[in-house]
Amino acid sequence: MKVYLDNAATTPVDPAVYEAMQPYLKNDFGNPSSTHSFGRISKSAIEEARKKVSDILNASPGEIFFTSGGTEADNTSLNGLIRRYNIRNVITSPIEHHAVLHSLEFFESIGMAHVQFLDVDKKGNIDKDQLIDLLKDKKDSLVSLMHANNEIGNLIDLEEIGEICREHKALFHSDTVQSIARYALDLNKVNINAVLGSAHKFHGPKGIGFMYINASTRIPPYIIGGGQERDMRAGTENVYGIVGLAKAMEIAYDNLSLNKKLIESLKSRMIKGLKNTIPGVKFNGLSENIKNSLYSVLSVSLPPSDKNEMILFQLDLNDIAASGGSACGSGALKGSHVINALKADKDRTTIRFSLSKFNTPEEIDYTLDKIKEILN
Repeated sequence: MKVYLDNAATTPVDPAVYEAMQPYLKNDFGNPSSTHSFGRISKSAIEEARKKVSDILNASPGEIFFTSGGTEADNTSLNGLIRRYNIRNVITSPIEHHAVLHSLEFFESIGMAHVQFLDVDKKGNIDKDQLIDLLKDKKDSLVSLMHANNEIGNLIDLEEIGEICREHKALFHSDTVQSIARYALDLNKVNINAVLGSAHKFHGPKGIGFMYINASTRIPPYIIGGGQERDMRAGTENVYGIVGLAKAMEIAYDNLSLNKKLIESLKSRMIKGLKNTIPGVKFNGLSENIKNSLYSVLSVSLPPSDKNEMILFQLDLNDIAASGGSACGSGALKGSHVINALKADKDRTTIRFSLSKFNTPEEIDYTLDKIKEILN
């Protein structure tokens, strides 16, 4: 049995998404900037996809811009917000994705902005009182906090943080890569300037994502050289990728409750099985809390053992894919900045299992059996 439990890194493409993309790989291949019929077909497909994404998020089509993925969307939105609004005070947390942290480190290194980090407790919760204190009497501020953490599954309340930012006249950016297509998000009800998504996180193709920039917000282009994406992103559009992204979002939101219920049941099954299998097992962040964490992520903390060092390798030999933390870092057992921020016991080993609608109870049971074999 081959078991894929690394869906926070990337997901398999849904067959219906593959089918939707095929015409734009075979026959409808025109450049969307061309005025002839071939180009018009491609251009129409892009705008239909944009409308579909905006409808799902209760936004305007003019607020949706397609990118190459989440990292580009984070870079573009942060770069644009800091430059356009002359941001001097940036508040974030030490458990953000590196697409955010490294971008902010760069702006601080060139003297454009001062970055302050919120404290997080041992469960990865941010200090909201500290956020309010840091925003008091500060002008030109930007808050960047991810909706769902990709390693430990912690969630923030976007509406609550958005209201704090509104009260203190701060801009609000959120990396929503892990939560898009897993939670309903009504952007008309949230005070937020920028969010983003990446298709390969929700059973779409790699190499395509989007960013939402609120209509009241203006940012300069990040990629220059053409008039694509209403002068916001130069370069010929990834037509089949855009079509695939919109189709994947449509499928996800049509089945949101069903998928959530299924995946939560698998996560509960794995938690119960791990507790029965491994004495002293713990869970990082809030990932054990089914209702108050990202339901597709389970971050497991194994008690000290000389067998832990090779456990990911042994799982791989048994055709089970999992992660040692975040797959965006090199080296399976390389120290995770998120786990380090929690001040976790360095003698314990972390494994991240991340689930999708395509996983089954049989796969969970097989994985639990193999873990028991490896550790015993």
